Amino acid sequence: MRMVSLPGSGRSNHSRWPTSARLAAACCGLALNDSAMRRARSRTMRSVAEADSANPEARIEVCEQVGDELVGAFARLHPQLSSSPPPDAAALERIVGHPANTVLIARDGADEIVGAMILVLFPLASGLRAWIEDVVVDEAARGRGIGAALNRRAIEIARQAGARTVDLTSRPDREAANRLYARLGFNQRNTNVYRLDL
Repeated sequence: MRMVSLPGSGRSNHSRWPTSARLAAACCGLALNDSAMRRARSRTMRSVAEADSANPEARIEVCEQVGDELVGAFARLHPQLSSSPPPDAAALERIVGHPANTVLIARDGADEIVGAMILVLFPLASGLRAWIEDVVVDEAARGRGIGAALNRRAIEIARQAGARTVDLTSRPDREAANRLYARLGFNQRNTNVYRLDL
């Protein structure tokens, strides 16, 4: 796939994007570069560090930098979500630093990180879309509304950014999670999800 540098994209690692992404951005009227994406994300998240009014026990924050605390939190939380190895500091730097990603963390009353998720915003020819991935709440903190608080904040950010839809997937055996998504207004789509291992 041919890669192009977008005008005004600067010299960052994310300044080169596939031609298809540039065309999608043009159709959406969006500038796909680091500075523009970060400015847009900043405008939508001025209140993100505030406590969620519906759950004062959970304070939802946008992760802007990677430190030992975050690395340790993902080392503890990620195995509760996936059998893949947890991301190390370098991987988290790439995740947090990517202009399409918003990494949300949840803190409890003791200021411990007890949950996390990644919201991805990406422009397509059909409009700006959002995808929620890697939602995890510590087993010891479940049942306290922390997953709901993370999802509500992600939906708020996506809506303020102008996304048309928010999508996610959830295994059928995750009954509590599926009930949560239904309560939050998500509708189950009549579609197939395919994956190709590379």
